[in-house]
Formats: sequence, C-alpha cells, structure tokens
Amino acid sequence: MTAIPDYISPITGYRVWQWHRAGLRSLNGETWHHGEPLEARCRSSERLHWRRHRANPRPHDAPHLHCTCGIYASKSVEHLRRPGYQRSLIYGQVLLWGTIVEHQRGWRSQYAYPQSFLLPPEVLPVRLMEIETLLKSLISYDRDIFILHHGAMCPLWKNDSGLAADGLDYLTDRASKWYIQPNQRSAIKQGDRIAVAGEGMAVVDDIDGTYVRVKLGNKTMLRIARKQVSWKKENLRWETEARAYDEGDGNR
Repeated sequence: MTAIPDYISPITGYRVWQWHRAGLRSLNGETWHHGEPLEARCRSSERLHWRRHRANPRPHDAPHLHCTCGIYASKSVEHLRRPGYQRSLIYGQVLLWGTIVEHQRGWRSQYAYPQSFLLPPEVLPVRLMEIETLLKSLISYDRDIFILHHGAMCPLWKNDSGLAADGLDYLTDRASKWYIQPNQRSAIKQGDRIAVAGEGMAVVDDIDGTYVRVKLGNKTMLRIARKQVSWKKENLRWETEARAYDEGDGNR
C-alpha cells in the first residue's frame, strides 16, 4: 500500500466530496478510505482494452497527459463554490502527489489524501448530538475540520486536541437560535434563503402573489410556486423540491 508522504512536499489543492456517515466518496462514487491514499485509475482505457481484446492500446497509468483520468483538485476553493451542489457535499484541502498533470485551474494526480475539511453550515444538522454522530466519519481521517462560514474558516475539530472552542460556540449559538424559533414559520420574507433542489441555495428577491422570485448565486432569477416552498426547522431555511422556472427561458 502506498503511504501518505511525510517528508516530501505534495501539492495542496481543493475538491468536494459526498459526505455520508460511512465516510467520503468522490462525485463519481469512488470511496476514500481513511488512512489509505486514493490511487487514480483510468477506467476508460481499461474498458477500451477489454472490448478490443488485444494488447494495444494497453490500459495506461493515470493521470495521462492526453486523457481525462486522474484525481481532480482545484487551485482555489472559489472555483468550486457554485450553485448546484447537493446539500451532502463538503469542501476540503487535498494532498496530491505521484504523477501530476497541471491545468489552468487545477491538477490531475496519481495519488491523493485529504488534508483538511471545510464544512458549509448547510451540511451540519442543528442538534449537537446529531453533529457529533456525523463527524465521526470525518474524524477517522485524522485531519482538522473547519466550518466554512462567510468566507472564513472557523475551527471545529483539531486532530491533536478534539473539538475547538470557536466551532463549538458557533454551533451552540446556532442551536439556541433554532430552539427559540416557532416550530413553523408562517410567512416567507424578502431576503430569506431557499434551498432549491437541483439548483442550490437562492435568496428571495420578491414575493408576487402565489409565486416567489429568487436569485441564485450566478444571478439567475427563478420563479417558484409559493405553496411548493416549506420551512425546514432542522436546517433553519426554506426548501423546495418543486421545479423552479428560469424567468429568462420563457417557461411559466
């Protein structure tokens, strides 16, 4: 098994993962095991080799200069923060080493392992007990964990000392606000957040009768039926599973 390098200087990039109680997965479903680097494989060349049943072209090592294979990472977390990611996705820094192919905004590498985790508040439950249960899967990677809030990194878990005071204070304050709110919000207001399925987070721009107009991070304006929007107290936000119509595409 390839070891995580201790005495060389791997490249540090940024990426997103699917986060479950069982651990991390890439967006393509690849499992990241704790304590074990992920090694890239080119499945496209392997499938081509299998179909042709001949020695050439042979499956190549990943990443290959003239292929798309490899473990992807961005040079900046800002390149990853766009609408459309599911609520279960988290950001993080990742160590890259071995063969590396560089691109304008990132790299493809042969080996990778998480360096730290950056959690948007939206991925964390409100109740502290539920957070503790969910964090166990990340703690097993022996890495620091931060809350990514308003562009700042608030320490939540330090690998050498456990829960950090700043992160715990933030979560306690957030939970307190949740407990003092009524069980159900009766009226949506301008400026409220809405999690739109398949689109990401949006902000209410206007309420027009039975419809709500919202703005995504890329400035796209969407139109949603008010009755399709409900308040989720566990997430402290409005959410909708209904289709949202882009006001620029002529659909109503």
